[in-house]
This record gives sequence, structure tokens and C-alpha cells, in this order.
Amino acid sequence: MDINLELYKVFYFVATTLSFSQASRQLYISQSAVSQAIKTLEKKLGHTLFIRSTKKVILTAEGELLLQHVKPALEMLGEGEALLSDEKLLTGHLRIGASDTICRYFLISYLQKFHQDHPDVRIKITNSTSIGCVELLENRQVDLIVCNFPNSRLTTSFQQKVLCNFHDVFVANPDAFPIGNTALTLEKLLNYPIMMLSPHSTTGEYLNRVFSSKGVNLSPEIVLNSNDLLLDLARIGLGIACVPDYMVPDASLVCVPLEETLPPRQIVLATQTGLPLSEAARTFIDYL
Repeated sequence: MDINLELYKVFYFVATTLSFSQASRQLYISQSAVSQAIKTLEKKLGHTLFIRSTKKVILTAEGELLLQHVKPALEMLGEGEALLSDEKLLTGHLRIGASDTICRYFLISYLQKFHQDHPDVRIKITNSTSIGCVELLENRQVDLIVCNFPNSRLTTSFQQKVLCNFHDVFVANPDAFPIGNTALTLEKLLNYPIMMLSPHSTTGEYLNRVFSSKGVNLSPEIVLNSNDLLLDLARIGLGIACVPDYMVPDASLVCVPLEETLPPRQIVLATQTGLPLSEAARTFIDYL
């Protein structure tokens, strides 16, 4: 139905003031113009929106129903205009996709600084695996993702930037597994109960590829979806956990020495190629 937005605007002011005269003053138009706009809107909609009398104006049931939809729509338009007209203050929305681990151990300091500098930006963080984050980006549910690489879903069709390198390490409670300083081969490492992330995660894909390249079949005792939980189980001596090196927190766990250091991986920033980013997203990327 082709109805001019201005008619809804006039309706909004009459409905919220319940006065044709007050609406005319707030809109800076004549009272007759207000009356004519309401008549036109009622004719187009096929419903009476107001009951008029010499003393007061009352919304009909149809008018009440229409106001429930018109009010939030016009208020959101007003907010949008305010955001665009304010050139001094960074506002808007920032939508990020990241895993638990990356968000907690890598992103949180950047988020804290960004929020302190730009408190009026609304930040939405969607949690998923690094593989799942790519799907969020493909579906345009987020503006950018920060994820692990290599990543089987992250193709060259996305813009990517390496933020840092890290190594995966195997950590253990030295009281439960007194390995000492003896460096182990990957094959000998598997004599111990290994705990790791799901084989469908970027970490699982990567570890299986590394072990297979050495002719070793990786068969973990415990498979989880949380690196933090892997550390908790390693602390109580349930097994040896594989986690990123930037997670190893304290002396309660030690890194198991290996004869060969695992190849490095990266934390990368990825965005959709060819799609414009909001000013908030561009500014946050500068922080990274």
C-alpha cells in the first residue's frame, strides 16, 4: 500500500498528544493540514483512527493498533538520523564473531579499550567455533570474525589479515604425569591419555593433519568443546591437554617437551570481500 511516510508522522503526533492543535504546533503546519492528513490516511487504510469531539480526541481500537507499530518505527528513524548527524561521537553497532578461547584470551583487552574509548557503540559478540564463525560471516550475521587459521571454511574469497602467531602445546599436571625434561616423540606422547577439542574444530583438523603427516594415528581419550574445560581436567590429572600456548596460566600445569615443535598457527581477522564496513567496525579493526 502506497502511503506517504508524512501521513504516519502526522498520525503519530496526533495520537501521542491526542490533540490536533498540539500536533499542528509541533509539526509547524496548520491545524487544517493536520485534519486533512488524518482524513487521507483513514481513507487509504479504510479505518477510522480517531473519535473526534469538541472536547477531546480519542484513538479507536484500530488507531491504537496502528500506533503500536508506527511509534517504534518513527522513533527508530529518529535514532538513525541522530546517529548520522553526530559527527563527533562514534556510535552505531559492532558485530563480532569469535570463539570462547579467542574472545577470552585474545580479544578481551581490545574490547575493553574500544568500549572505554567509544561507549556509545553497541557491541554484539556471537560465540561459535572458528569454523562456525565463517558461517556467521557468510550469512552476514557479523561484520567481522577473529578466528584460527588454517580454517577449512575460510577461503581466499574472504579478506584476511594475520593478527598473531601461536603454537599448540600439550600441558599436564606434573604430579599426575611426571614426564620431566625428556622430550617425547608424537608417537610416545600417545602412550598418555590425550585430551583435545573436537576433530571437527580447526584445532582438531590441524592436529589430525600434523599427526597423520608423521604417520601417527591420533586417538584422544577425551574430546571436548572447551579449551578451558580441557585445562580444568588437566589440573586434576585426568590427562594431557592440547591447548594454545597463550592459554597456559600458571605453574599448576607444565608443557610437555616434544622432540619436534608443532607448526605454528595464526589468529586472523576476516571480513566479507567487497562489502562496506560500518565506521564502528573499521575503527575496531584499527585497534587490532
